[in-house]
Amino acid sequence: MAARVSRPARLLEGRPRVLHAVAVVVVASFVAFVLPAASQARRYTIAFANLTEEPGLPVEGTGFTGADVRQSFVLAARGQPIDLVLYDNQKDPAKALANAADAIQKKVDLYIQYFPDTAVNKDVSEMLRRAGIPAMAVNYPMPGSPLYGVNNGAAGRIAGEALAQFATQRWAGQPMVAIVLGNLTDQANGLPERSQGVRESLTHLLPAVRIVALDTRGNPAQISPLLGRAAASSPNTRLLIAALDDTTALAAKATLDAVSRTADGVIVGLGCDRSVHGGASEKKEIDPNNRGSILIGSVAFYLDRYGYEVLPLALRMLHGESIPPRTPTRHTLITMTNVWREYPPYDMQ
Repeated sequence: MAARVSRPARLLEGRPRVLHAVAVVVVASFVAFVLPAASQARRYTIAFANLTEEPGLPVEGTGFTGADVRQSFVLAARGQPIDLVLYDNQKDPAKALANAADAIQKKVDLYIQYFPDTAVNKDVSEMLRRAGIPAMAVNYPMPGSPLYGVNNGAAGRIAGEALAQFATQRWAGQPMVAIVLGNLTDQANGLPERSQGVRESLTHLLPAVRIVALDTRGNPAQISPLLGRAAASSPNTRLLIAALDDTTALAAKATLDAVSRTADGVIVGLGCDRSVHGGASEKKEIDPNNRGSILIGSVAFYLDRYGYEVLPLALRMLHGESIPPRTPTRHTLITMTNVWREYPPYDMQ
């Protein structure tokens, strides 16, 4: 005869199953509520006040423009928890102050200032400090703010080293003269420091080589006559040319072609803008398929990558991390061997 189970016992027997089902429902509800919130990282409003966005106007003594810098921030912000507010300082002090005031009114989380005027940057810094908004500076210091920017001296030294290495490997024991060519007195864009960096490397690595300075004073039309005369005064001599920007480098190559001294010359530029490199079909001077070019490289300034360097630093600040007071650009010599690694051709179309 089967034993009878009382009604209370039957209820207790089913209780574990009921409790398990309830627990599953509770956990599922918790996961559904918590995970979306956890997966949605806090978004930050970051303002970037660009130096200028005037079409075709080069910045920092290179062939890059403010539009290149702006676009780098737009692209770098994609996929990041960043809402970008963009300003154009227009190289104008009043506009720079007005942009900072507008950003304060918008209650941005962080402000990035790109402006060369020391007094204006001091005023902007004070405005942001009073509003409790942290800031970063690009290329020109702002009191109390971490700085990201070019290192003209280091870039010049890289160019000088490249010329010296080429000369040592290819022209050892032959007569040579080194030429520093460009707007040598352009203080605003740091070209004297760039020129000095070239000289330091050449003096250290090729102490016997004479160095000639050719100052175009910002006039590209002077490149050909200056270099042409220098080449004529140094017959049967190898010419090591450091061009302080890529436009000058290309003009120097054209000049050596015109005076039939291509076989005697080698050129390194500074900047590495799109005039010297590009896509696979553009046939620029710095190209894996152009092994015979006397423009053997250009030192990258990466103004078209600024956003990718600056915005991660800004996010670190907003997350409470400390960052260095100054982060210099990672200047690199771009040659035919590494150009498509640094600038993949599919990005250049």
